[in-house]
Amino acid sequence: MRFEGTPGAESPLQLLGRLFQRTRQNHAVEHATVHILSQRYPGLEVMGRSTPAGFYIYGAVPTETLISAVTEALARLRAGESHLAVHPRCGTNLAVSSLVGGLVASLFLRRRRAPWWEEFPQLLLALSAALLFSQPLAYNVQKHITTDAHIGNLHITRVERRLLGGKMPVHYIELGPGET
Repeated sequence: MRFEGTPGAESPLQLLGRLFQRTRQNHAVEHATVHILSQRYPGLEVMGRSTPAGFYIYGAVPTETLISAVTEALARLRAGESHLAVHPRCGTNLAVSSLVGGLVASLFLRRRRAPWWEEFPQLLLALSAALLFSQPLAYNVQKHITTDAHIGNLHITRVERRLLGGKMPVHYIELGPGET
């Protein structure tokens, strides 16, 4: 679908798809960067958040160190190390676990036939099973939906450092397509 009067313009759905795809790629680079930082500096506490134009890294990391880690992440993803795109502490894991746990609890409580305190042990068992099941599910959601390790020719276009609330260092890493 094209907008009339604007030849070659993207439809809103095409634009949304392109933004989602770029966010997935940036999310993969964010994860790979955190993996590399964690390997270089065990115990380092950082977190990230991806956008369609790049990603944020929250935590005390020198800018030069972060640029080096992002550069390595880009190179390793391009070299086929797609496992770096999935991270065990990703928010996707929490979201999937919460969704599965909530669904199980909802279904369990709908079929309740006895007072809640009598069924509570069974509910705990069902929730425990749901959390175990949600781990491989969350891994696959990350691998196939929320990240894309096929980053093409993405490269760093800008790095900006700020202090959040005057205290926490935050870097914004903007990524863009490079020359083909």
